[in-house]
Amino acid sequence: MLLKIDGFTILTDPVLADRCGVRMGPVTVGIKRLVAPALVRSQLPHIDLILLSHAHFDHFDRPTLRSLERAGTAVVTAPNTSDLLRVRRYKSVQEVGWGERVRVGPLSILGIRVNHWGARFRTDTHRGFNGYLIETKRHRVVFGGDTAMTDSFRAVRGARPVDLAIMPIGAYDPWIHVHCNPEQAWRMGADCGAEFLLPVHHQTFRLSRESFLEPVERFVAAAGSRPQRVVTTRVGEEWSQN
Repeated sequence: MLLKIDGFTILTDPVLADRCGVRMGPVTVGIKRLVAPALVRSQLPHIDLILLSHAHFDHFDRPTLRSLERAGTAVVTAPNTSDLLRVRRYKSVQEVGWGERVRVGPLSILGIRVNHWGARFRTDTHRGFNGYLIETKRHRVVFGGDTAMTDSFRAVRGARPVDLAIMPIGAYDPWIHVHCNPEQAWRMGADCGAEFLLPVHHQTFRLSRESFLEPVERFVAAAGSRPQRVVTTRVGEEWSQN
């Protein structure tokens, strides 16, 4: 997702390549995108912050991240994942654990415990995995990263409402133990008190057995009588709130 909050530009888990997976020389061995990225690298604005949830290949694409290296760009990532980055080529790289908070420009970013796993390969099980609460003086946004069903998002509720919850909705069949289904994603968005919900982790890579549009159709259905609370149901759509 490309976000602009109070003039600050954030890119979450960027994968701009045609495939994600293991790089072998000039070739990437891995799964192919079902749709092209909404924007290519040259179309992106200046990125103030790259926000990384975990090190899985479809969330942490090293070729994309190398193309985004800039002295004016900061990175916030999960514990034990910064070794995958060329940290000196960014403005800053900060690892955030569950319940920990860091500041980047006008943002306060809180790490949220999610129900997933962080290993990029079989052996690097030490790597962390996060959701995040992004706060400014005016706005609060939740980025759920990747997660199965969890009650953790209830802790995000507070005196100030959550304007937007970005929740993963795909790859649950048969991987329901590590990925939530659309109805569970809706419930977790409701748990954090979000006014609007934006579904991600669907229509991009073939990761499981459910059909192409099933996750988003079920997510809209979960909204019941208020489907207008679901924003951007297709790759490349835009949404804004004053």
